[in-house]
Amino acid sequence: MATGLENLKVYQIAEELELKVFELLKIYPNEEKFLTVDQIKRSSSSVSNNIAEGYNRYSFKEKIRSLVIAKGEAEETKMNLLKSGKKGFITNKEAKELADKYTELLKAISGYIRFLKDLENQKLSNLQTNNLVN
Repeated sequence: MATGLENLKVYQIAEELELKVFELLKIYPNEEKFLTVDQIKRSSSSVSNNIAEGYNRYSFKEKIRSLVIAKGEAEETKMNLLKSGKKGFITNKEAKELADKYTELLKAISGYIRFLKDLENQKLSNLQTNNLVN
């Protein structure tokens, strides 16, 4: 049975991209295993891990903080993939396709942050309204 997190679209996208990246990294040269490969593995997995971490945080501030970190990790992964194309570890086409998907993920995370901020503002407004009524 899927949890709420597993139904969250930004998490699904991040996890799918992480798996695609891990598969792609298998073709990198052996001498890059402890440099580029390790860095990209860590940053790509950090995206979904930070989304997951923030999902069950209590406050909106904590949730949003984790999502901002996830965005930084997604951007890092994206840029390292583009550099990998320039270095010839993968084709420029592969690098651009994955980078474009990370751009879409970044937009989705930004949308989720806006949603949480709107929800927070709505809850604050409801609290203020209730306090005025009582």
